[in-house]
Amino acid sequence: MPTTDTTTDTSNAIFIGKGERPAWLTLALANRHGLVTGATGTGKTVSLQVMAEGFARAGVPVFAADIKGDLSGIAEVGEGKDFILKRAKEIGLDFQPDQFSTVLWDVFGEQGHPVRATVSEMGPLLLSRMMDLNDVQEGVLNIAFRVADEQGLLLLDMKDLRAILGFVGDNAAQLTTQYGNVSKQSVGSILRQLLVLENQGGDKFFGEPALQLKDFMRTDREGRGIVNILVADKLMQSPRLYATFLLWMLSELFEELPEVGDPPKPKLVFFFDEAHLLFNDAPKALMEKIEQVVRLIRSKGVGVYFVTQNPIDVPDKVLAQLGNRVQHALRAFTPRDQKAVAAAAQTFRPNPKLNTAQVITELGTGEALVSFLEQKGTPSVVERVLVRPPSARIGPVTPEERKAILANSPFKGRYDTAIDSESAYELLQKRVAGAAAPADGAGGGILGEIGSIVGSIFGTNTPRGKKLSTGQVIARDVTRSVTNKVAGGVAADIGKALGGSMGGSIGRSIVRGALGGLLRR
Repeated sequence: MPTTDTTTDTSNAIFIGKGERPAWLTLALANRHGLVTGATGTGKTVSLQVMAEGFARAGVPVFAADIKGDLSGIAEVGEGKDFILKRAKEIGLDFQPDQFSTVLWDVFGEQGHPVRATVSEMGPLLLSRMMDLNDVQEGVLNIAFRVADEQGLLLLDMKDLRAILGFVGDNAAQLTTQYGNVSKQSVGSILRQLLVLENQGGDKFFGEPALQLKDFMRTDREGRGIVNILVADKLMQSPRLYATFLLWMLSELFEELPEVGDPPKPKLVFFFDEAHLLFNDAPKALMEKIEQVVRLIRSKGVGVYFVTQNPIDVPDKVLAQLGNRVQHALRAFTPRDQKAVAAAAQTFRPNPKLNTAQVITELGTGEALVSFLEQKGTPSVVERVLVRPPSARIGPVTPEERKAILANSPFKGRYDTAIDSESAYELLQKRVAGAAAPADGAGGGILGEIGSIVGSIFGTNTPRGKKLSTGQVIARDVTRSVTNKVAGGVAADIGKALGGSMGGSIGRSIVRGALGGLLRR
């Protein structure tokens, strides 16, 4: 059991606050996930900052989405204002101002380093979720990804996706016999939704250089964890894009990180604010994958902490995985509110000294009901505590401070300039250009050449029983190698030949699905 001394954080636990006794979050159990809930204005963001500071002090990198901009103050030295000193005195804490090494990220590249992923990395499942496609449209999108994979066409950015969809639409008849019904109407609907996604800023998210998630998992010179803040005030104007982006990050972490079991402290802690957006209207298949990621990612040393207004925002199967709980005040003005309060109270291990449901409605700003996992992995009885004040600034950084943070960032210049590598769009353009100039008076025009290309791909223009030429055999074997043995030397050689930053990641980009290894389980 951690010491009850509240003057400093111990080496194996984070001091969160104090009621009848100190409330400690044990680092060895922090990868078993958590939940921070409460109505607007009750102190959720401050509790999130307190936890992030504690993890960073312990050498654990942190990722957090900053919805309102308030969390960015963690990069600046806190001030001993009267209300902060008063709270520190009430819980017996010697307030020491502090600041933490911070990296700012922004999908739109306006207030932080750009965050990009390739279309192939995102995959058809999450793209369908992002564009709100129906089942038929999602099936066509899967066919487009399959065609791109089989032909070695890298899907890196939005113009690549539009190009492959155009190719699928133009060759719907031939593709239907190979993969099932492909209608031009479905392709047109997907392209319209793609336009909506672009208008929301999705075109800035897809491309290269793609984010390397290992860059989130760094410590500073003092051995403290880096705090990675995603500037999300503008991103939140597109809730589906926001939720799908964070889910992509979780799935990539799951795929890339090795199994570590239960480490003495997490390798990364991931705070998911406005978590209800992840689950709203999610189809059954996606919900199953979300539940699977949350259940299994703890063995990779990643702790996921959902932040939302009410525990009922989180599905029961996910809620059951969240062992560390911080509950701020909820209001009970309507019958629905009263049911929500009762449901929240039932998620805690009862304390005979507390009427949990009643206390939830009585909590003041900065107070919370807390239950953390104890040494044997069982939740402690719920306690009413005063949350400690953060050591860093409470509130946002100024524009000048933001510029200084970016100027001193270890990633300055790494992600700031987009790269347009040769990929599906360029290769399909070359095919069309080549088809427009037939050699040696060959006839048929563009349509004839496109038909010849499609026939070569699918074997429809090779007479039955005719022996393939040496060149055709090599082409067929290379295609199979790219599809089935992408991690091997053939994919690496093709990647080198194509050049650009995508060369080193060609194999992963060709076969990567939305949830990586999960989708193959």
